[in-house]
Amino acid sequence: MTTIPERPRVRPGLAASPNGEAGAFVLWDQLRISHQPQPITRLEFEMLKRMNGAHSLRELQAAAMQALGGLMVPIETVLQLVVRLDAALYLDSPRFDEYLAGPDREPSCIGCYSANSAEIRTQLASYFTEEGGPGLPGDPKPDGRLRAMLLPHIDYARGNVSYAWGMKELFEQTNASLFVIIATSHYSGHRFTLTRKNFKSPLGTVPTDQEYIDRLVKHYGDGLFDDPYAHYPEHSVELEVVCLQYLYENVRPIRIVPLVVGSFGDCVRMNSGPAERPDIMRMVEALRMVEAQTNEPICYVISGDLAHIGPKFEDPEPVAEPLLTHSRAQDLAIMNRAEAADMHGYFEVIARERDARRICGLPPTWTTIEAIRPQSGKLLHYGRYVHPRGHESVSFASVGFYS
Repeated sequence: MTTIPERPRVRPGLAASPNGEAGAFVLWDQLRISHQPQPITRLEFEMLKRMNGAHSLRELQAAAMQALGGLMVPIETVLQLVVRLDAALYLDSPRFDEYLAGPDREPSCIGCYSANSAEIRTQLASYFTEEGGPGLPGDPKPDGRLRAMLLPHIDYARGNVSYAWGMKELFEQTNASLFVIIATSHYSGHRFTLTRKNFKSPLGTVPTDQEYIDRLVKHYGDGLFDDPYAHYPEHSVELEVVCLQYLYENVRPIRIVPLVVGSFGDCVRMNSGPAERPDIMRMVEALRMVEAQTNEPICYVISGDLAHIGPKFEDPEPVAEPLLTHSRAQDLAIMNRAEAADMHGYFEVIARERDARRICGLPPTWTTIEAIRPQSGKLLHYGRYVHPRGHESVSFASVGFYS
């Protein structure tokens, strides 16, 4: 039996947009925990504004009546709204807490890929064989040298063959079943955020390695679960998980560790390298120590893109030449340092331009490569999307890192 909150409170992460009718709105979830947008009338909006945990159902009823100039509003109208919002996971309530405590994270990127598993397989397979693709993966013949793979996390339609180049190398060059995914955090102000949730997609559920997470928490310390919402809307882990599911679904069971890394903007602003930040180096050391205690191969998947330029990202001018040529040259300078596994030089290229091109792959790439200290990297593919009217350009790459 559902318990109706006596003093309902809307939860964080919600937004309301006009729906085209006078005074009416659509309430939706920016965190993509709920996938059920809710139509809200003007009367319901008056009640919604007061759902802060301080007002009783009767007080909400009174507010609705006042908004109607004193006309009667049945208490059932209030109850129906509260029940509807709670069922959609829009209230901070026991139902919502129970959902957050569940073992699985539902997919949030359906649309970037199909909800149909067969269509996902067809979509990803096409990236290997279309023009510019690397060809289908061959039989795995790992020599143990591949330590990490940088993959894009731009949507599949634009990243396409770049994903395939990285996935092919990954499939052929590692025998790992444990993939530590270190990814850009787009939605949280925290530096590092873990989740214990398993990741679901139309291809099935990938378990998260709880023992690895226990060891990482032990060595890093507190704070890794401080943002309970960080992983729900985040695409940077999910898109890599679906790729791994596609690669290994008929090969061997896999497990993941989902870690998102927040901005290194403080390092750039103060022109002091990430190695001077105690929290960053604590994570680097924790990753090293956990690997030393893990009795199986680990493959690290770095999820990060390169430059984000244009009016979409608040640049004043549309993207055009000579900016595109300059941006490509800067990207390749960053990739040159990545191929040398030189994280000091990698950071310096970005810091010298004050991260003006918004290299979102900086935090996960620097953290991972500093932790595993590979001997070299190899640029497998570089790609770039340029909006036809110059609204944006996003660049990305697949890079393997080897011992």
